[in-house]
Amino acid sequence: METVEIADRSEFALWAIQRAQEIVVTEGASFAMAARDMDDEALTAAAATLGKAISDAMLEVFDGLVAD
Repeated sequence: METVEIADRSEFALWAIQRAQEIVVTEGASFAMAARDMDDEALTAAAATLGKAISDAMLEVFDGLVAD
């Protein structure tokens, strides 16, 4: 993932929207398919993966804030 400099609130909002879109594209499909198939095991795994992707994105921002 490339490094992005965020200088103000609107840039952060744009980053958050773009990052959320990336997460939904990469992780959301398997979550939706598991829900559609009513596969509890796959749904649990997909939910955990989706949650980890969201957590990783939040930590990515936090790490960028405290690094300076």
